[in-house]
Amino acid sequence: MSEVYDTRACRLGEGPLWHPLRRQLFWFDILEARLLTQTKEGPHEWTFPELVSAAGWLSEDVLLIASETQLFTFDLDTGVREHIAPLEANNPVTRSNDGRADPMGGFWIGTMGKKEEKGAGAIYRYYKGELRQLYGEITVSNSICFAPGGRLAYWSDTVTQKIMKTPLDAEGWPAGEAEVFVDLATEGLYPDGSLVDSEGALWNAQWGAGRVVRYLPDGSADKVIEVGGEKSTCPAFGGEGLTTLYVTTACGGMTKDGKQGVTYEVPVDVAGLPEPQVIL
Repeated sequence: MSEVYDTRACRLGEGPLWHPLRRQLFWFDILEARLLTQTKEGPHEWTFPELVSAAGWLSEDVLLIASETQLFTFDLDTGVREHIAPLEANNPVTRSNDGRADPMGGFWIGTMGKKEEKGAGAIYRYYKGELRQLYGEITVSNSICFAPGGRLAYWSDTVTQKIMKTPLDAEGWPAGEAEVFVDLATEGLYPDGSLVDSEGALWNAQWGAGRVVRYLPDGSADKVIEVGGEKSTCPAFGGEGLTTLYVTTACGGMTKDGKQGVTYEVPVDVAGLPEPQVIL
């Protein structure tokens, strides 16, 4: 049974990241340009001058954060920011959305139109100083995650109602054509954020359905975790043994009833994988 982990209602909660060194959960409220966390002292947050959506960790104290115009480092202790690479900086239509570090130390980040303009976004990979576009004409980038070992990537354009899979080479770059992993159209479902557990199964938050579904490597549905927030957005494994599933949600356009937009937690019987360290 899921319980509320954090009561702060996010217009668009997203990008949960369990920092393996700090043993601390971070997540974003994209539309309010906030990074949120919980510490022993209680809830804490930072506000940025532009929209922010996803992060990877560089060290115990420094994150790599994706915003609507750039990738930048952020020191959690001092608040110092350092520009790393522009991200569609000259395109005011788009912003960053879903993103995650890959096992090779790269960082994948998707963009999308701020008003969900059709095909306005893309999916990129930043790796050792290079930001390369991998896929274009994406409407709502989501579900970026990786199989154990890093030789398979998953991703989605939510409006297609499909989660795709792509083989990767030894350095983590796409090495073949993308194929459909799961087609949710027959169920009328929309894939949002995803991640992969230690057994190679993919956990997908489904927008508008208030749930996370675990899919085995062959694409078959295995189990369903329900949360109180209807607009479930992204899961993350954390806690002792990485056996707590955290789930962000969104409350934009909804009545704030204590269930929408908050972050949930639920114990699960399979461990996650620690998030890889990003290599700049």
